[in-house]
Amino acid sequence: QVQLVESGGGSVQPGGSLRLSCEASGDAYSVHCIMAWFRQAPNKEREWVAAIDKDSATSYADSLKARFSISRDNAKNTLYLQMDDLKPEDSAIYYCAADLRGGHVWIGYRPSPGDFGYWGQGTQVTVSS
Repeated sequence: QVQLVESGGGSVQPGGSLRLSCEASGDAYSVHCIMAWFRQAPNKEREWVAAIDKDSATSYADSLKARFSISRDNAKNTLYLQMDDLKPEDSAIYYCAADLRGGHVWIGYRPSPGDFGYWGQGTQVTVSS
């Protein structure tokens, strides 16, 4: 099993920044997992945000790569998402996810939610003036 616990969400004004964290634990977790962030706004489908592999190779949704940065600390089993210049349309529940199959992330990597077997409970991000 893998447990994923997100934190760091909250309310912020447009143009502000937030840093989300996701702590992973459990017998099945390893640093070889591909980790990712997704988000879901009300009445919308879950949307992939970014992904990272064990060597910190990354990939981003095209519309977000200029403002968001994914990273991980393998020693702490923790995934991060730095979000800058936030906009109201970034408001959503943000989820971290783990793909235990591992593998590599490359610039053209574009996963779907079904690629990930483990999910956190989500953390709410609200961007509003």
